[in-house]
Amino acid sequence: MLSTGQIIFAVCFFIAFVAIMIVSYRRDKKLHKKQYKGSIWILVGFLVFFSLLLAAKLYFME
Repeated sequence: MLSTGQIIFAVCFFIAFVAIMIVSYRRDKKLHKKQYKGSIWILVGFLVFFSLLLAAKLYFME
């Protein structure tokens, strides 16, 4: 079981980590739009490929 001090540390760490990530993302937002333009198509392709694999698995299991 976790002690009270460990729980307090975990909560403080989580809050600080999320705050730093938000600040970092906002700072790099303009750069991300420039460098990762069109990256949504990679995600779409991955999801289509995964769906095809799942469909093939379900089809051949029956």
